[in-house]
Amino acid sequence: MSSLSFTIIQTNLHWEDREANLSMLEEKIMGIRERTEIVVLPEMFSTGFSMQPARLAEQMDGRTVQWMKRMAAAKKIVLTGSVIIEENGHYYNRLLWVLPDGQLGHYDKRHRFAFAGEDKAYTPGNKRLIAQVKGWKINLQVCYDLRFPVWARQQVTDAPEYDVLLYVANWPERRSRAWKSLLTARAIENQCYVVGVNRVGVDGNGINHCGDSMVLDALGTTLYHKQHEEDIYTLVLERSRLTEVREKFPFWKDADQFNIISNEEE
Repeated sequence: MSSLSFTIIQTNLHWEDREANLSMLEEKIMGIRERTEIVVLPEMFSTGFSMQPARLAEQMDGRTVQWMKRMAAAKKIVLTGSVIIEENGHYYNRLLWVLPDGQLGHYDKRHRFAFAGEDKAYTPGNKRLIAQVKGWKINLQVCYDLRFPVWARQQVTDAPEYDVLLYVANWPERRSRAWKSLLTARAIENQCYVVGVNRVGVDGNGINHCGDSMVLDALGTTLYHKQHEEDIYTLVLERSRLTEVREKFPFWKDADQFNIISNEEE
């Protein structure tokens, strides 16, 4: 429980080309030399942020999920990132959390980006997923979820609900100030580590992404930040640093109690 290592892959993506993306990402993943436990890919890493799910969606036993299982087993890592998934006639922007033994969990993006038509193309999720690794608890979210602090808020009883808040994204450069500001705010208000992984490059709609992948500690201090360039970076989060902040500044104990009620159909 003393430490947890993340490897961030900030990369350009081949537009709506699954095989090219999987080949490119396999080379990057297999090339990681540092000891790592969790490898994080961007949102819709196999296609880019596409509003064409009818053409691009896969099943949960499809090519990309099988590839993720193979990569996780080969490198003995947890592998995560979001993929376009079809299930029961619905399309989801689904974050997959794949373990080395082939087990997986998933989180369906709750807040769809209506400005780009995501609300018309995809079904929203209505359940959070908090994964556990080595005693660490990790709240998994996707891109636009970042703008909605209630969805990420710690549900506090005797202790904070989670230790790390993770976002995978295709966040445009034109709104990079919001991305960096909100990642910092989520770290401070939830007294947790925040890991935000974004892509770089221009997508098929001509939208530029500058990366700005970041890792912040529970005081909002930046531990890692990379802009514009592709990067593969491994960083170790220390439990002692998190515990020190929460004990010295126990603001989490004063948090409001609340329940999130969803009216969406499952």
